[in-house]
Amino acid sequence: MARRVDWAEAAWRDFEEAASYIARDSKYYAASFVKEVIEATRTLSLFTSKGRVVPELANPNYREVIVQSYRVIYQIPDENSIEILAVVHGARDLWILWHRESRG
Repeated sequence: MARRVDWAEAAWRDFEEAASYIARDSKYYAASFVKEVIEATRTLSLFTSKGRVVPELANPNYREVIVQSYRVIYQIPDENSIEILAVVHGARDLWILWHRESRG
């Protein structure tokens, strides 16, 4: 059974900002990025364990899939849904970002 895919507001903002950043150099690659992220998140609705556990968090409920150079981080909160939490460039220090965001 497919799960509902929800996007946290911050994750959607991350996604839009990443696409805009890529589009500065290439609208083609930006469109490709958008298509790949949408497809990856749709696939997660059926295969929630597809992604790997986020190494920095070491919690099996927090997973990620890699799309181009970006980490699409998601949580499995219950049996009916997944929530996309962040879209972060792989070069960023997730540990610092995660703790900064959790403090508000």
